[in-house]
Amino acid sequence: MAEVTLKSLTKIFEGTVVAVKEFDLKVEDKEFLVLVGPSGCGKSTTLRCIAGLEEITEGEIFIGGRLVNDIPPKDRDIAMVFQNYALYPHMNVYKNLSFGLELRKMKKDEIERRVHEAAQILDIEHLLDRKPKALSGGQRQRVAVGRAIVRKPKVFLFDEPLSNLDAKLRVQMRTEIAKLHQNLQATIIYVTHDQVEAMTMGTKIVVMKDGIIQQVSDPLTLYDKPVNKFVAGFIGSPPMNFIDTDVVKEGADYHIQTDSFKVQIEKDKYDKVKDYAGKKVTFGFRPSDLIDESIAKDKAGRYIKAKVEVIEPLGSEIFLYMSAGKDNFVARVPHQFRTKIGDEVGFTVDMDKSHVFDIDTEMAIF
Repeated sequence: MAEVTLKSLTKIFEGTVVAVKEFDLKVEDKEFLVLVGPSGCGKSTTLRCIAGLEEITEGEIFIGGRLVNDIPPKDRDIAMVFQNYALYPHMNVYKNLSFGLELRKMKKDEIERRVHEAAQILDIEHLLDRKPKALSGGQRQRVAVGRAIVRKPKVFLFDEPLSNLDAKLRVQMRTEIAKLHQNLQATIIYVTHDQVEAMTMGTKIVVMKDGIIQQVSDPLTLYDKPVNKFVAGFIGSPPMNFIDTDVVKEGADYHIQTDSFKVQIEKDKYDKVKDYAGKKVTFGFRPSDLIDESIAKDKAGRYIKAKVEVIEPLGSEIFLYMSAGKDNFVARVPHQFRTKIGDEVGFTVDMDKSHVFDIDTEMAIF
């Protein structure tokens, strides 16, 4: 396997549409890196540039230390798994797996060995005689992955490979691909718009917006320490709550204040907010960081009372859509929690896990 390095990668379509802008990234050998972001953020374009399927406008791409800008896709030693599987409908599974190796004039016994080895890893040995139309979506995706495995490339590229599967199969295939990474010890670059997929699969995640990298980090750091409001809102399900508030200084203490509630900021954050006293900021807190008043141990200075507008029971947990004055937010509570629409419920905010963002730049203050 090999590392992948992108230096100032830029892709502009039709002279004006900037899809990827000055993209700098290093993917370590054997790393599972995920590119995640909303539709149109440039993640698939970045992947296609690495594969050589898109000609880059500026910058350099290195695979295994070799500059590949002018090297055609077939000679870059990469294998790509597409969203639509791209299987040959007239060939059976064995032939789909072996076809690329045959084109490379590989010996027949080596082809057979590689095909059966990949089929065993993916548990599709019993499907080798079937044609794609006789396979389920999950089985077709396994064949598409198998076709990449038999190549034994330096880098695997996955372009939203689970988008066409139902929810249960997506969860299953996420696990399978994560296991595959462990077994192959491969370098994998994986594109998805699904932040849950990104968080559960990647050892490192790149969050993108408008062709620009917003943050590169491991999943837990992205969740706990987002660098800006976009990352904070994109990572996490349901998303982080955002409320525009004032920073108020009272004596030696600082508070977040709206017309309907006031919560005290942690003392170790005072240095970070002192320049914002008397100014507006965006207060961010996750639905899971609201603690029911009946079990909260420390209510002093952290209390929000709100009206229940909508209740979404999800089995093991419940989402409560709340309103406090003109502000709205979501609370995530255990399934045992009992309330009804119209009730007023009190919560304590876990301020140690909350965030404050500059209202103009949207960068994290803490």
